[in-house]
Amino acid sequence: MAPKTDNTEAIVLKFVNEQNRPLNTQNAADALQKFSLKKTAVQKALDSLAESGKITFKEYGKQKLYIARQDQFEIPNAEELALMKEENAKLQEQLQEKRKTISEVESEIKSLQSNLTLEEIQEKDAKLRKEVKEMEEKLIKLREGVTLVRPEDKKAVEDMYSDKINQWRKRKRMFRDVWDTVTENFPRDIKEFKEELGIEYDEDVGLSLQEYSDLIPHGKKRGRGQ
Repeated sequence: MAPKTDNTEAIVLKFVNEQNRPLNTQNAADALQKFSLKKTAVQKALDSLAESGKITFKEYGKQKLYIARQDQFEIPNAEELALMKEENAKLQEQLQEKRKTISEVESEIKSLQSNLTLEEIQEKDAKLRKEVKEMEEKLIKLREGVTLVRPEDKKAVEDMYSDKINQWRKRKRMFRDVWDTVTENFPRDIKEFKEELGIEYDEDVGLSLQEYSDLIPHGKKRGRGQ
């Protein structure tokens, strides 16, 4: 239910006096929506208050600006203004201190929020204890000489590795035989010819067949002729 006319004027008058600055109808209507006042009612109240001399107004083209009557306010003298400025400076200083305190508190809150809760710490502790226990059990098995890799898996890997080494040795020997045949009595510099073809020996790239062969378990190595 909308306020009565006299009540509407009282609300509008109080608002204009509290603002004490130029206002148009839209400014007042937007601010007074919380009182369920329509723009037409606010406009009517402003005009009525202006006609009765309770507020003043100025026209700028088609727009009216309303303002509180200044004669109802006490105008401070120079001394009072100086005191007000001094008080304002103190208040501004206090405001800055409060803002600084608020900022510090907010930073502390963010820091606390980033920390783990007691429940999360307990969960993490339980997980780490479980991992430590599993590693300790594994370490005990290793110390007791328990084989963690199945013999058949180990043999399969060793056989595959041995086969790859022998394939390497075989291809290296085949290349060397072909290369020696091609370069026998070759009129050009062999090193330049090799570089021109982009050929690289194992040694050129830091590899050693013998070093890899030495990794084969004893008893599985094959003779050089094999």
